[in-house]
Amino acid sequence: MSKYWSTAVKNLVPYVPGEQPKDKKYIKLNTNESPYPPSPRVLEAIKNAANSDLRLYPDPEFHELRETVATYYGISKEEVYAGNGSDELLAFAFQAFFDPGKKILFPDITYSFYPVYCKLYNLDYETVALNEEFSVPINEFLRENGGIVISNPNAPTAKYISIDEIKTIVEYNKDRVVIIDEAYIDFGGDSAVKLIKDYKNLLVVQTMSKSRCLAGLRLGLVMGSSELIDAIIRIKNSFNSYPVDRLALAGAAEAIRDEEYFTETVAKIVNTREWVALRLKELGFEVLDSKANFLFISHSKISAEAIFNHLRENGILVRFFKKPRIDNYLRVSVGTDSDMEALVKALEKLLW
Repeated sequence: MSKYWSTAVKNLVPYVPGEQPKDKKYIKLNTNESPYPPSPRVLEAIKNAANSDLRLYPDPEFHELRETVATYYGISKEEVYAGNGSDELLAFAFQAFFDPGKKILFPDITYSFYPVYCKLYNLDYETVALNEEFSVPINEFLRENGGIVISNPNAPTAKYISIDEIKTIVEYNKDRVVIIDEAYIDFGGDSAVKLIKDYKNLLVVQTMSKSRCLAGLRLGLVMGSSELIDAIIRIKNSFNSYPVDRLALAGAAEAIRDEEYFTETVAKIVNTREWVALRLKELGFEVLDSKANFLFISHSKISAEAIFNHLRENGILVRFFKKPRIDNYLRVSVGTDSDMEALVKALEKLLW
């Protein structure tokens, strides 16, 4: 800790991403990346954008991308915006819609960046305990608050909330902003974007990192009423007026257009997820129902930490959260069929 650090920096506990070791080649099932490459059309679009125009700033309003996304979802361009990854957009949203002294509500087991943002921006929050089976207790969000943030499907549990349940929360909290973080929605869920025409307090955040196979591009999307989007833009333009580069904008727009490739890769991941879940249950694992590109698993006879270490020794990385209530669970990203066969064989070796 440096004497030059501000008090704010000294008190921060930053988000910790999944490990990225370089000592040898691993099967990476710990960061929820897509196991498949981007669409060939996306790569071609990026190559075409790598021209002399790189000397110029990118479009600060992202017109082409916003129009493409708006057409895809059947909303207006004014109801869409983009950012340098969904994490950046979430950071903008926490600044744009939440005030100190008014407690934000989010689940006690969820994306661990939410409390980091609260501490960074001096915001008060209260965590809502998930039910024993890790489902979200909807009624606990029907009370006084300063705003709500829900990951759907939730991370790391993979549990999904229905559109009707989201509608119940949004309707009750009409005077406060409800943020639905849909990083994993394309793997089996129903997006809440369809609700933004009816609810001006609903903000939906998505990422191109998972279902669009573009984690390295760092592109996020946010959708909501024009009133909410205007607030995001005000924060963005007070921080960095050109956050998304030309190559990312070109690649993201083409990824949205290439629906055939998107549908194909998502289907492959979902199919793999389902057969892996069955195999793991046969090995005695508890496997939570998943609508994401990962599984949340636990075994009654051997600790999650022991399994984590065994897999790592065998060249397979998964995510272990040494936290209350989930310290005997592992989050396993869905890889290719061969990746997952290697996982199952390594687990058989340990358990049999």
